[in-house]
Amino acid sequence: MANAKTEPVSSRRGGATASGPAPAAPPAPGGPKVETTERRFETLSGIPVRPLYTEADQPADLDARLGRPGEYPYTRGLHPEMYRTRLWTMRQFAGFGTAEHTNQRFHYLLAQGMTGLSTAFDMPTLMGYDADHPMSLGEVGREGVAVGLADDGALLLRTDGGETVRVVAGEVSTEGEHAAGH
Repeated sequence: MANAKTEPVSSRRGGATASGPAPAAPPAPGGPKVETTERRFETLSGIPVRPLYTEADQPADLDARLGRPGEYPYTRGLHPEMYRTRLWTMRQFAGFGTAEHTNQRFHYLLAQGMTGLSTAFDMPTLMGYDADHPMSLGEVGREGVAVGLADDGALLLRTDGGETVRVVAGEVSTEGEHAAGH
């Protein structure tokens, strides 16, 4: 491995990159201070990153900019009490055949106590092909629900009128529940 190109681990993962020599090993506790060569760090966008940030580096209006939990801009979460009073939604991944078949399955799962559903779409739907496209041959409704028209989407999410559903990032949950992580 002597000929292998080396680069900082953080740059391979998309984090900050560093330039300059490697730092010296940290001194033993209570031992003499070891001089280190200053390294310059920056993000992949070229924004400089200092070695240490303290409270003094925070903007004066930080609390106003962050907001409160459950309030715009939601940087501290969607719910004021976070998830202390609400359990995460348990989701069932379902979808097969037609929108009508999948809608029936959704209603069955909701009747069994499921509080969230995630839709499995067939490959032509995921790839943006119409059901009658040559590339869709043999794949329509095979490993998920076929949704080629807006009417299919409406049929997929149709309710009997007595329940309210909410769609979050392509997932369905019963009203009053919330999508995990959304």
